[in-house]
Amino acid sequence: MPPPRVPSHPDTPPPQTRMSGEDRRRQLIEVAIDLFSRRGFAGTTTKEIAAAAGVTEAIIFRHFATKQDFYKAILDYKCQGEGAGGWLAELQKFMDADDDEGLFRFLLSTIIGFYRDEPQFERLLLHAALEGHELAIMHHNQLKLPIGARFKEYIVRRQQQGALRHCDPAIVLFTLAGIPQFYAMQKYIHQNGEMPFSDEQVVDTFLLILMNGLKNPDPKENSK
Repeated sequence: MPPPRVPSHPDTPPPQTRMSGEDRRRQLIEVAIDLFSRRGFAGTTTKEIAAAAGVTEAIIFRHFATKQDFYKAILDYKCQGEGAGGWLAELQKFMDADDDEGLFRFLLSTIIGFYRDEPQFERLLLHAALEGHELAIMHHNQLKLPIGARFKEYIVRRQQQGALRHCDPAIVLFTLAGIPQFYAMQKYIHQNGEMPFSDEQVVDTFLLILMNGLKNPDPKENSK
């Protein structure tokens, strides 16, 4: 007759599934992203991450010595997954060719694509910004800051060549990034269903406005 089964303690984590070190690290990052995106950083503990991953807290700290290591790993993981290096190279191609319209179209499409394909990570970044979390600063310094600097240099050069209107390059960049970001937040974060148009149609219209403005060049022309 088999011995009686001893009930497990409620705080005891479930048996751990055997994984390679890299697979376990990836699993912990994905679980953390999910919890942080739903509860924020202040509302999520390493104990909860461990429980959701089916491991002990000791396993988390075996892979990430400090919380900052954990946050940096999340940022690196998402940037690599989004192919950041690839689209940065693509941006540079448009810049080298002085292709303003192609560059702006690519930027608009890429920003909207981030929100469409990675709404969970975008929610995580919103939590980080609202809570003043260090991950928001890390994301800004690692990705946004160098891209922004490169864009401003390009805008200044094109202004000097007479191709673009002379105005503050920083404001131009805010315009280029802010318009698609607001649209994407409404559609993919707030899930506003009152948008009977495709992302492609939106990008085409944004680009038309950015390149030509709203004012009709021929006031006598009938509106269509």
